[in-house]
Amino acid sequence: MQKTWKIKEPAIELKDALARDLGVSSLFAQLLVNRGIEDAQTAAAFLRSDLSDLADPFLMKGMGVAVDRLRRAVRQGEPIFIATDFDVDGVTSCAVLEDALRRAGGRVSHYVPHRLKDGYGVNAEAVRLARENRAAVFVSLDCGVTAVDEVAALNEAGIDVLVIDHHEPPPTLPAALAILDPKQKDCPYPFKELAGVGLAYKVVQALETPDAQEYLDLVALGTVADVVPLRGENRIFVRHGLDALNRTRRHGLRSLMEASGIKKEKKISTHSISFILAPRLNASGRMDTAHASLDLLLSDDAGAAGLLAEGLNEHNRRRQRIEEKVLTEAIEMIDRQVDFRDDFVIVLSKEDWHPGVLGIVASKIVDRYYRPAVIISLQDEVGRGSARSVPHFHIYEALAQCDSFLKGYGGHQHAAGLTIDRKDIGAFKALLNTVARACFEREMLAPSLEIDAEIPLAILNEELLGAIDRLSPYGEGNRRPVFATRHLEVRSKPALMGRNTIKFWASDGEWTYEAIGFGLSEAAGLVAPGRFVDLAYCLSRDEWDPHQRVLLEVKDIKPSS
Repeated sequence: MQKTWKIKEPAIELKDALARDLGVSSLFAQLLVNRGIEDAQTAAAFLRSDLSDLADPFLMKGMGVAVDRLRRAVRQGEPIFIATDFDVDGVTSCAVLEDALRRAGGRVSHYVPHRLKDGYGVNAEAVRLARENRAAVFVSLDCGVTAVDEVAALNEAGIDVLVIDHHEPPPTLPAALAILDPKQKDCPYPFKELAGVGLAYKVVQALETPDAQEYLDLVALGTVADVVPLRGENRIFVRHGLDALNRTRRHGLRSLMEASGIKKEKKISTHSISFILAPRLNASGRMDTAHASLDLLLSDDAGAAGLLAEGLNEHNRRRQRIEEKVLTEAIEMIDRQVDFRDDFVIVLSKEDWHPGVLGIVASKIVDRYYRPAVIISLQDEVGRGSARSVPHFHIYEALAQCDSFLKGYGGHQHAAGLTIDRKDIGAFKALLNTVARACFEREMLAPSLEIDAEIPLAILNEELLGAIDRLSPYGEGNRRPVFATRHLEVRSKPALMGRNTIKFWASDGEWTYEAIGFGLSEAAGLVAPGRFVDLAYCLSRDEWDPHQRVLLEVKDIKPSS
């Protein structure tokens, strides 16, 4: 689908002032302004991203009560029961808090729900197991803020409940002893976008755990995997956590890196987490149970960790096969059933689609058609679904307007999950599309590419690349800078690499650079030798070149006008 290029208008006064105050180039200052950083103090904090800039954990509503109760449980030898989610954020959250409590002498057990049998969140089985374990304290991690009935049942059993969750809180909160969720309306904590593992780390900080920074490798892993904005405290966590991940001594993480083919000399990045490590950790919970992922992260035995990592690799291969099958079937259904004039949201349902791959398939449908997507697996009379969205459409709020047709739902702006009766899917689809049509105009359903600046090839050099590196780590809310250069002559026949990547040389007549386009094989016809093209690209280094020369990582190609 043709992308609309949206080139940022230079904020001349702001960038000139910022360049002067920081002693940086005008282009670098513009990159900061493009990210909403408009004064030297904010810019300095963003670039510094020091651990000392983390807020006091006791600013979070409920933190004092939660920490006092956990300390008493550890001191008195009371059993602590942790219930977490089955995704990477959930298992890293549990690994962080459980390990810290155990080191302090706590008696801790945990429960991870089975995606297919139990679904998301605190459930009756977690309540049953907590009672069976004679738990004095029940901790929900990365879930629980909507578990009104389950918390009531735990209270009835005399178990103190601590809810530690980062999802949108509903109007009626569970009657827990303490709720730690910065999204609560009356929570004064200054940063609202922590992942579940970030909240777990704040508890560890508040517990005054010795060497709390040792957990930053896990915090970075869960934060990136959960696709929360890499701004504020998340940026600090990931920046320092990547360093910790690259030197981690955890047998589980080292085994996972080895099993996934990451070489020891290869530096772990946010890309490595998103596309190599996180999918393997998620695959366990998608295909079976996430206990294998949690056991891997908690393992103190190198041999056992190696076996667990190989098992996750096999789960991931199986996940890929199932995902490809479901995606193919979904695309065939779209071709037959979807009318893009009326369907602003794609809603698909089918018998026995594997629930573990629905979110991935929904994301790929969104990427392909640039429509919000809800993918539902039907079993008997009930469907479980995953929803993914596009900018400008808050999928959680949209589902809230359709709750009369839903048995349950939860999530946030970009992603959500739901359960629904089979008989209600048609009415739900109609209402959700009505909500969508009221929210955004048709032109918003066309993909766009935000470009930071239009620049000449002459300014590309190692100094610029080094300056841009200061903006990393990249991810949600802090994307890699994208540049555009027009009227470049293609100097070579495009080489096809793999199934969907092209590589070619482009020149402005004076400077010539190699360009690589991942997933852009369909554009190969535009880059015949001698033709002129406009390129939108990120700057990177060619890691296969011993000199690591500058490489144009192409995001879009247009014929020059």
